Amino acid sequence: MATLSVGEPQEMEVDRRGESEESGDDETKRKSLNGEVDSLQAPSTVPKESPVDMDTITLDPDEEDVDLVHCRIGKIEGLEVLRKAKTISLRQNLIQCIENLDSLVSLRELDLYDNQIRKLENLQALTELEQLDVSFNILRKIEGLECLTKITKLFLLHNKIMSIANLDQLTSLQMLELGSNRIRVIENLDSLTSLESLFLGTNKISQLQNLDGLHSLTVLSIQSNRITKLEGLQNLVSLRELYLSHNGIEVIEGLENNKKLTTLDIAANRIKKIENISHLTELKEFWMNDNQIDNWADLDELKNAKGLETVYLERNPLQKDPQYRRKIMLALPNVRQIDATFIRF
Repeated sequence: MATLSVGEPQEMEVDRRGESEESGDDETKRKSLNGEVDSLQAPSTVPKESPVDMDTITLDPDEEDVDLVHCRIGKIEGLEVLRKAKTISLRQNLIQCIENLDSLVSLRELDLYDNQIRKLENLQALTELEQLDVSFNILRKIEGLECLTKITKLFLLHNKIMSIANLDQLTSLQMLELGSNRIRVIENLDSLTSLESLFLGTNKISQLQNLDGLHSLTVLSIQSNRITKLEGLQNLVSLRELYLSHNGIEVIEGLENNKKLTTLDIAANRIKKIENISHLTELKEFWMNDNQIDNWADLDELKNAKGLETVYLERNPLQKDPQYRRKIMLALPNVRQIDATFIRF
């Protein structure tokens, strides 16, 4: 294991809400943020960190899993000795440029989360790479990935990326995380036929489109965008989890072919009626809080989902009913959790 000779670094905590579960947060699938900064928050008084010289770090040539997290590294260099390395984590450093990686031809995973990187570059030698995380950096474009044809998981969360592009060669990609960027249009995904999970939360997307070729997709998350209409999902017949909270959707529709859905999250929209989902018999979790549901008869749409375990309806007009929880239990006797509270038997 690589060690820092100047002392044991203290791990930094990072708020990772609103991103895919595998890239850090186990509540991502439920919560999403608007990406706004509190204007009343006092400016940070933490002094700026100074980079350390890589010469102060001891590297083990036989190490396969190299951990260089929060070591104040300012430049990638001196890693040539790590010819056996399969995974390298350079999280939470001060790196500004991806460079000097050509000798790491056996690398399977590279983690550059939370640095100061402005460009995806100098990755062409990493042809065995299967996972790349450059989240929480300053990227503006997706580029320089053409040679990474074996990559299965790509995390580019919380950058400044404007558009989805230059992914055509990544035909083995199974997970793509592009949450918290500046993307306005879903596009250029047709070649990603192996993609199983797509995360686009907290962007500026206004329309569900150009998803027809993603026949293997099982998880789609587009929380906290500008979607007003449920559409464009008819070819996603393998879809199991759909997250659309914090948008402007007014009507539940367009889910006729998504019969395998087990999780449907349409919380915090503008929906007045639960409808057009009686065919979703495999549904286990239904999130409809923070909408405008006022008719108890709407719950009949969920009666065919015999395995339904969790229902969120809080902050709808229905919640004003003194018998709110009791009426949900009578209408949906198999439910085990109502809002955040488990049912006691």
